[in-house]
Amino acid sequence: MAQQKDIKYINRNFADFKNQLVEFAKNYFPDSYNDFSPSSPGMMFIEMASYVGDVLSFYQDIQLQETFIQHAKNPENLYSLAYMLGYRPKVTTVSEVEIEVSQQVAALGASANYQPNYNQAILISEDAQLTATSAGSPAFLIDKQVDFSFSSSYSPTEVTVHSLESGVPAQYTLKKKCSAFSGEILSTTFTIGNAEKFKTITVDDDDIIGILSVTDGSGNTWYEVPYLGQETIFDDEANTDSDSDRVSHKVVLKKVPRRFVTRFNSQGDLSLQFGSGVSPSEDNMITPNPTNVGVGNAEGISRMDHSYDPSNFLFTRTYGLAPSNTTLTVKYLKGGGIAANAPANTITGTTAVTTSATDDTYVDTLTFTNPLPATGGKDGDTTQEVRENAMRAFGEQGRAVTLQDYSVRANSLPAKFGTVAKTFITQDEATQGEAASSLVNNNPFALSLYVLAYDNNKKLITATSNLKHNLKKYISQYMLITDTVNIKDAFVVNIGINFEVLALPNHTGREVLLNCTNEIKNFMETSNRNINQPINLSTLSTVIDKVKGVQTVQKIEIVNKVGANYSKYEYDVNAAKRNNVIYPSYDPCIFEIKYPNSDIKGRIITV
Repeated sequence: MAQQKDIKYINRNFADFKNQLVEFAKNYFPDSYNDFSPSSPGMMFIEMASYVGDVLSFYQDIQLQETFIQHAKNPENLYSLAYMLGYRPKVTTVSEVEIEVSQQVAALGASANYQPNYNQAILISEDAQLTATSAGSPAFLIDKQVDFSFSSSYSPTEVTVHSLESGVPAQYTLKKKCSAFSGEILSTTFTIGNAEKFKTITVDDDDIIGILSVTDGSGNTWYEVPYLGQETIFDDEANTDSDSDRVSHKVVLKKVPRRFVTRFNSQGDLSLQFGSGVSPSEDNMITPNPTNVGVGNAEGISRMDHSYDPSNFLFTRTYGLAPSNTTLTVKYLKGGGIAANAPANTITGTTAVTTSATDDTYVDTLTFTNPLPATGGKDGDTTQEVRENAMRAFGEQGRAVTLQDYSVRANSLPAKFGTVAKTFITQDEATQGEAASSLVNNNPFALSLYVLAYDNNKKLITATSNLKHNLKKYISQYMLITDTVNIKDAFVVNIGINFEVLALPNHTGREVLLNCTNEIKNFMETSNRNINQPINLSTLSTVIDKVKGVQTVQKIEIVNKVGANYSKYEYDVNAAKRNNVIYPSYDPCIFEIKYPNSDIKGRIITV
């Protein structure tokens, strides 16, 4: 009778495998082999087997690790897991900005009835491209047409006298405001042959924000959907009714057999995947009604002319049509990023102006400017941001109930609408405390969402009104009907750090100082800090103390920086210090070292 051998499955590395194989050979083959010296042929084979076991164990651990988003390292796996959890990683986001545009026109009339000649008013088309003088900033596009001849409470035209002749108006200045977003519109084409189930094409470009349109050679439009099983979408059509000046478009529900889904990969390329409907037959011809299975007619012939096959669904329009024998034209938006946060008064010029003016010279009077900087632009998600946002999005489940849910929604704002850099959500202060009962229209469910944005140098600034408007509209579709969300500005408190360390002997003071400064920069990096997050000086001291060459930390001082290019908000750092922790103010704020190279100052003490 064969001996039952004891096999252990707990070995995970080379040394364990080797020891267990040696022990196994001694226990079960004592008469066959007993030379376990390091140079013996038997030990060579044991070590080779241990090597293979170690490698296989390593790859098995890595493969298992890559199935969990908390531990996945491979970017492609991380992106796939994020999409599976319902989060769409961002490769870049647009910036939003308010543009002031003006032109001059001649004066008409006589006596006291002078008015602008609106026949010379210029119509600036939608998607007119503006340029920015700031280095590295992409182009900007106007989101709606600008018509100087039209004025309403929703789109007012400011009229001022530009020049006088003989004491009467000769020219007027017409001024309007509009919104613009960073990006440029590009297009590419793909030649499609025979129908192919779930056909995938890839737009190979950098900084793609999203798809604007997809059309085929027959003029058919293909629509983007969240998933291929969704056959209806909300679309818009131009409003031709009497209220078109206030409501430009109507929302319509449209059935879209021609549809696609999009997905970014870790390199920033955007893939479009189409449906599986490759059959020329109608759906009811290739997918019979299951209720007719086994049912015969009077002649005893089955009412089903072919067998029921569930796989036939992959040939129908259930998951959309597959394009065939055509050319697809894909228009997409490119741009965004931190560089798109153009500083104030740097956006000028246009390349797409249409006009009905009788005198084209008035086109040359067009001027553009942005009184406020553009905000909302942000570079793509980091690996850690993809990981964290995906896990938070899965817990949020497409609704906003808890305070955490609102932060998730705010950070999930689609790239084409911009992005906020920092968020903080709390119950509205107007509804807290005993005084709340005396308020008019008091809403105990009111929330305050505090936000900040980045400028083009990744410094924190106030978000523009357009960005806050987009955010409010976006989160409104997820919140409870009883909730009210007020979008507010958080405060930025600029600080500096002064420190002193005692260096160990035989260490270069300059090198120790540089390493300490770099560790402080990493500790206070804006990306790692949140609104209303305190500064723990003990933790900071520990970080510095771990720097090679530091014997002890002698001093850490936090100072408030105001004036000039800093935030205007003063803060009493010493008064906010408790138990070696500097706390933020009651009004939500964030501590920021705006200029780390000059605002972090250190000194080496030698003994």
